[in-house]
Amino acid sequence: MSEANEKQFTFEDPAYRKTYWHTCSHVMAQAVKRLYPEVKLAIGPSIDEGFYYDLDSPVPFTPEMMEQIEAEMRKICKEKLKLERSEMPRADAIKFMEEKGEPYKVELINDLPEDAVISFYKQGEFIDLCAGPHLDSTGRIKGNAIKLTACNAAYWRGDSNRQTLQRIYGIAFPKKEELDAYLERIEEAKRRDHRKLGKELGLFAFRDEAPGFPFYLPKGMVLKNTLASYWREVHKKWDYVEISTPQIMKRSLWETSGHWDHYKDNMYTTVIDEEDFAIKPMNCPGSILVYDMEPHSYRELPLRFAEMGVVHRHELSGALHGMFRVRCFTQDDAHIMLAKNQIKDEVVRIAQLFDEVYSLFQLPYKIELSTMPEDHIGTNEDWDVATAALADAITSIGKTYVVNEGDGAFYGPKLDFHIQDSLGRTWQCGTIQLDYQLPGRFNLEYVGEDGQKHCPVMIHRVVLGSVERFIGIITEHFAGAFPTWLSPVQVKILTITQRADEYAKQVAASLEAQGFRVEVDLRNEKIGKKIREAQLEKDPFMLVVGDKEAESGQVAVRHRSDGDLGVMSLEAFTAQLKELVDSRAAK
Repeated sequence: MSEANEKQFTFEDPAYRKTYWHTCSHVMAQAVKRLYPEVKLAIGPSIDEGFYYDLDSPVPFTPEMMEQIEAEMRKICKEKLKLERSEMPRADAIKFMEEKGEPYKVELINDLPEDAVISFYKQGEFIDLCAGPHLDSTGRIKGNAIKLTACNAAYWRGDSNRQTLQRIYGIAFPKKEELDAYLERIEEAKRRDHRKLGKELGLFAFRDEAPGFPFYLPKGMVLKNTLASYWREVHKKWDYVEISTPQIMKRSLWETSGHWDHYKDNMYTTVIDEEDFAIKPMNCPGSILVYDMEPHSYRELPLRFAEMGVVHRHELSGALHGMFRVRCFTQDDAHIMLAKNQIKDEVVRIAQLFDEVYSLFQLPYKIELSTMPEDHIGTNEDWDVATAALADAITSIGKTYVVNEGDGAFYGPKLDFHIQDSLGRTWQCGTIQLDYQLPGRFNLEYVGEDGQKHCPVMIHRVVLGSVERFIGIITEHFAGAFPTWLSPVQVKILTITQRADEYAKQVAASLEAQGFRVEVDLRNEKIGKKIREAQLEKDPFMLVVGDKEAESGQVAVRHRSDGDLGVMSLEAFTAQLKELVDSRAAK
């Protein structure tokens, strides 16, 4: 048997995994109907991690009821019920579901196309409308590796004007050990939740007065500014020039760019002097206007504009999620104007910059090529050329990619960089978007080597994605214990006795004079308590000073993960700290 065939019926095969979880959703629905016959069934698909079923129940599902459903699911798995597929004519299918008292299924059948095949799957006494596919038996499912994880409200068909249903989520694996590992990962993710850590560490906060708009606290501003300083250093090294463009610009600009027609629902608008304006949801039109302020020659290209631009997007309240989905964020944009024959080399160059940044944060990544969406501008020929150019550039440097059909930006295809954090979760951050359309819409030009005017190509790219989202990601990735160079407080000085207060202040002044970020804890508390609290604040280094240290001019050094590092001179500690910060070491 080939390796491919061996993986076909394991969780390594995404299709098998989806089929396994889909069957689990039917097992859950069967268990619910056995225990609570009055419940009406809506839909129950597999999802990226597990499955769910939407249910119309006269009473909320309690934790005790969830446990009962889990137990019944295990029984159904032990019964090894065969899954049998059948088809019915539309009228018979509607009558069948009406007789079973399942109005949501009747609506689904009525909404199917006239030529649709209407299929059902039966397992024991339970039968459900479903296109499949499914496993051949409930016995294929490991009963003791099933866990129902949550129950939330959900609108029927996502419409807030329709019935409110209850959505039960579940997860299942072929082995109990895999379920245990998954649940531990989920618990660890809860411990690392950036919203929880952001509050505990004094980084950022959210208020009801400004939903979706983050407040940066003093330590959070240090983190943000340190990240921005690194970003500027990297972009200067890679020959970008930094610009800043207006927050509010006229409607006519956004009509020319195409955003007014394709993105208006996500834009905040206002009226100034009886004219429509929009608060920018992205930075690209501003960069175009900067380019258009003076004539350009082929000798200047590629021309790389970088911008830490604040943008606003009208996200639905239900989509907001800490720093991961906000309504106002700083996008680390760059827009590059170049000639067509420079595309491959420039994409290679951008990919190398991305690799440098992600490596620093210990974030491995995969690349996805997104192609032409249904809602797009430009000819199919332009799209084909642009898509091929991105694919060629990535393969030329030995990188691989997967294709994401139809998910490109409306103006061009893109390469998305999906980073992987320390818990194995993936996040789409970096993107390289090739745009043949906007430069033409704005009549941009450069004088070519032939003395003629040509329209440049434009590359839109971000490496962090947004500063806010990236801060949320790395907060969870590092569990709040940022590398020393990035940590808001790098050294916490703890006094054993008040007699050491003046020496502690001298040590702090010496370190601060060399650019290090320092806090001093002079409280009249036991040193053990001070150390425990400093550990919770996740500061990299603690310097414990008492009478002996004050007399000898030394410091007792502790590290948040390595523990006691012993007593050393302030000069020796400073040299070590400088090396860690200057090299941006992972510690």
